[in-house]
Amino acid sequence: MLLLKLPTTDRRLEPYRLTGEPLPAPSGPRPFNRIAFAAAHVVADPLSTNNPSGAAAIDWSATLAYRRHLLGLGLGVAEAMDTAQRGMGLGWPEALELIRRTLRETRDIPGALVFCGCGTDQLAAADARSLDDVLRAYDEQLAAIQKLDGRIILMASRALVRVARSPDDYLRAYRHVLDQCDRPVILHWLGEMFDPALEGYWGATTFDGALEICLQVIGDNAPKVDGIKISLLDNDKEIRMRRLLPAGAKMYTGDDFNYPELIAGDSRGFSHALLGIFDAIAPAASAALGALTDGDEKRFVALLDPTLPLSRLIFRAPTQYYKTGVVFLAYLNGHQDHFVMVGGAQSMRPLPYFTELFRLADQARLLREPALAVARMRAFLALYGIDA
Repeated sequence: MLLLKLPTTDRRLEPYRLTGEPLPAPSGPRPFNRIAFAAAHVVADPLSTNNPSGAAAIDWSATLAYRRHLLGLGLGVAEAMDTAQRGMGLGWPEALELIRRTLRETRDIPGALVFCGCGTDQLAAADARSLDDVLRAYDEQLAAIQKLDGRIILMASRALVRVARSPDDYLRAYRHVLDQCDRPVILHWLGEMFDPALEGYWGATTFDGALEICLQVIGDNAPKVDGIKISLLDNDKEIRMRRLLPAGAKMYTGDDFNYPELIAGDSRGFSHALLGIFDAIAPAASAALGALTDGDEKRFVALLDPTLPLSRLIFRAPTQYYKTGVVFLAYLNGHQDHFVMVGGAQSMRPLPYFTELFRLADQARLLREPALAVARMRAFLALYGIDA
């Protein structure tokens, strides 16, 4: 029976009957009129003897299977990004191994689109003493990824925030790194709501000041820039920047609160997508992008709008712990056999968060095997002493 008892915020248990009919699985990948990446999560190895505070232990089989699942839906994979707990449990050695394995294991998939996160996370921000330290860290990661023939997403750097003395240091840093890129890259502007250590990025204290410097980086290095992902959770800021980009530079929305309208666009343009939430809602994202490509914007909206309450819950403040919700949904849907995360991050949200996630996923038709999801939710609630 698809009925269970879920706790409420006022500490009661109330019956909940599943209502959503799961979305049908797409028949296979197809071309879209938007480029769409899912920033993919990693599956932890639950049997590892590593302490959660130590090196990340990864279940490679399940992790790579999930990437094949995303690619099979026609989505690209943004590898070793924030959603993979980069800088929050996943260190650079493990990230490089993840990139290596993903590139190798997906080469047999025609048209597989994989871009890889390149940053400076092997250099602790506290250990950075000069801009040259930051440049050496970027150089190391860039060389390692390009040696594997990987495409680059140039990630923001905590160490750069620490050592930069003015916007000119950002201009110099990006000029230096982009000069060495063998193909155009995607820049990533990650807001402080995702990583508080990035506050003041671009050497500015206001959005207008940061926007000016970021646009100068893109303009000064135009042949090396495919586009930019901005993750500021503010659709007005994204649209404003989108309209100011130089010709040929793409906007990739990273706005997990407002993605349907940004992807749909307006008479003056649209955003492509590079989203953590697309890991969690991949079937709906794929179906919606197919509808948009077919010119059926009404169906596009009908498929994606119901996912917004779920996404806004998953990414609620403190936003950096959104990965916990993404992985929980993967567990409910049978993409992994357990709910254990790198760094013990499964503990970073309270119980009502998980029960509301379950309800909203059902209502968005994102529980692909409802009976399995109910069984797993019951097992999860039992850990809290709840007989559901």
